[in-house]
Amino acid sequence: MSQEQVLEPAEAGGRAAAPPTTAVGVADIPAGGGRSRLLDILAIATVIAILIDLYGALLWAPTEAVMGDVQRIFYFHMPSAWLALGPGFTVVFVCSIMYLVTKDLKYDRIAAASAEIGVMFTTITLVTGPLWARPIWGAYWTWDPRLTTTLVLWFIYVAYLMLRSSSAAGHKRARLSAVFGIVGWVDVPIVFMSIRWWRTIHPLLISGQGMSLDPSMELVLFYSLAAFTLLYVYLLLVRVRQEDMRARIDELRQQILSR
Repeated sequence: MSQEQVLEPAEAGGRAAAPPTTAVGVADIPAGGGRSRLLDILAIATVIAILIDLYGALLWAPTEAVMGDVQRIFYFHMPSAWLALGPGFTVVFVCSIMYLVTKDLKYDRIAAASAEIGVMFTTITLVTGPLWARPIWGAYWTWDPRLTTTLVLWFIYVAYLMLRSSSAAGHKRARLSAVFGIVGWVDVPIVFMSIRWWRTIHPLLISGQGMSLDPSMELVLFYSLAAFTLLYVYLLLVRVRQEDMRARIDELRQQILSR
């Protein structure tokens, strides 16, 4: 008996062939879900920039006369704090406002991606700070105003991410997240101004006389800021791209189920 004769009764007698809705849905996914050449170039540039930054911070920059080699943590601690307080949570703030104004979920996705990266860099800040402080202050942690307000900021945006993970995607979650992201950002200027508003042992990097650093240390610091900012941009683009694809797949799934 031929293979065609075996299959024919099965098709005629019982189960109908499954409709090709899955194949159609996959075909509908835009080609943008593939790798982007520009993103690949940015990834390579980011890796090179970070490697150069590691060389500059750990080997090329001069050793600080008082603190010694432990001061080199500064070249990672300060850029991480900048990315959290600057682009990281400020993008959440701006995109949350944009969502409430436009009701466009793309701003919600950008805010979510930036919040994740901001929490990551705040975590790095809170880890590298105590490692630097232990040999200098004699303790890993003090309830200094700068440290305390930074820890509060970390808790705020961890709660923001928990809120998103516990709610179904859609405009309701986006509205709640937007309000939370806007209110939570209030702590950002408090963190920044804490060393000016209260008595603190945290060093003041920039004063009216400028930066009290050796020129070569300044060069490494500014390069670190640039390299870490490039890393932030790359990570943000990747996470937004992933969230866009997830939203598109969910939309296609809803279309398939409604047929």
